Amino acid sequence: MRRKNMEKIPEHKATFNEKGKVVLKKRSEIKKGKLSRARGARFELKAREYWESRGWAVDKWTNNVDLVGSKLIKAKRKYNPFKKLLVVGTGFPDFIVMKHLHEEKHTVVGMEVKINGLLSKEEKQKCQWLLENNIFSQILIAKKGNKRGQIEFIDFKEKWGKNIHE
Repeated sequence: MRRKNMEKIPEHKATFNEKGKVVLKKRSEIKKGKLSRARGARFELKAREYWESRGWAVDKWTNNVDLVGSKLIKAKRKYNPFKKLLVVGTGFPDFIVMKHLHEEKHTVVGMEVKINGLLSKEEKQKCQWLLENNIFSQILIAKKGNKRGQIEFIDFKEKWGKNIHE
């Protein structure tokens, strides 16, 4: 890769990790990560708009599950050094989706957005805990469909049920 003035751009970028050690990252991988995050954020917005257009109330879920302590905790906020601000905590699942049924009855659904629809082992355990402790009546995983712009929803109980080690 070359700049306009014909000087060569280094292939790696040096950054520092939490312990202060130098970590070399490939510039191509950095760019791939940026594009991936942006793509995921756009898909999250589409999934959110899908439910809002159907009359459901949707909000960012700012809690997380502590599997060791077996309790619900507030998600940690992330610091963005470039904008010099704290970003809202990234909870699990991504969204809480609610709809009023009648009188004092509501449906409360957790929605995790994954472009490929796959959950890690830890995420499956968190879903299982949230369902067992009646935090949500249902957990849906939003994934991209086969056709452009299509969103598919996978019910966690139907796909994994009791066997979360698949």
